[in-house]
Amino acid sequence: MTASIMSITRFRIIFIFCWVELMFNQALVLHLFNLPWSASIIDSLISNSILLLAGLLIMNTLRYYMPRGQQFINIFVLCVLLTILWLLLSRWLLHISLKHYTDYSEILRHSLTIRFSLGFLLLGCITMISILWFNQQEQKEKDSRKTDAEKLAREAELFKLRQQLQPHFLFNSLNSINALIGTRPAEARKMVQQLSDFLRGTIKKEDTQWVTLGEELQYLQLYLEIEKVRFGNRLTTVVDCKGNASDLKMPSFAFTAYC
Repeated sequence: MTASIMSITRFRIIFIFCWVELMFNQALVLHLFNLPWSASIIDSLISNSILLLAGLLIMNTLRYYMPRGQQFINIFVLCVLLTILWLLLSRWLLHISLKHYTDYSEILRHSLTIRFSLGFLLLGCITMISILWFNQQEQKEKDSRKTDAEKLAREAELFKLRQQLQPHFLFNSLNSINALIGTRPAEARKMVQQLSDFLRGTIKKEDTQWVTLGEELQYLQLYLEIEKVRFGNRLTTVVDCKGNASDLKMPSFAFTAYC
């Protein structure tokens, strides 16, 4: 489920600050029309509180329903309906709360058009910001899922390759040990120990993503020692590692790169 935009502390602070400023500006404008401060503040609190609830409703709706293509008309209609509902509800509450103030009914009646326009504009801005936010989060989730899927595919391919290569290497090594048992038992025992260390390292590296170059070269050298028993003088290797290169991090190739 996509996180709500209100879960971001920075946005929540900015949103609250802007809404408080909106309430103050509305109260100030009403006071400039000779409405007492008390009535202006009550008007601003009631109308903007209901409008805030409408805005939060739109945010929560877009969290679960993201329009596509022609479906944007549904969001437009929702904004219009919520604006009308907000205007009717706030007008009713304001009329009940402030009916004892002289000329307030006249001021309220003449300001309905402006109130509707501003309310629709605010809800429209909240809608656009929410759509942009949720689209961005949805794209991030898609990219994350794609990355995870690619990683799993690589790991599965590597595991399959390891499973294919390990038996061949093991069978060849065992055949070499079998050939050495009768003629050179000391070398056979040494090769058994090397094979044991090599396979133990393979199992250990299955769960390791990164190793140092020095560790990988040690593992490579162990593999080459086993292969030299099989190929004798036909296999000659030279490993050249200069400077601090052995401390560099690299992916663990383990069994796959060598077999």
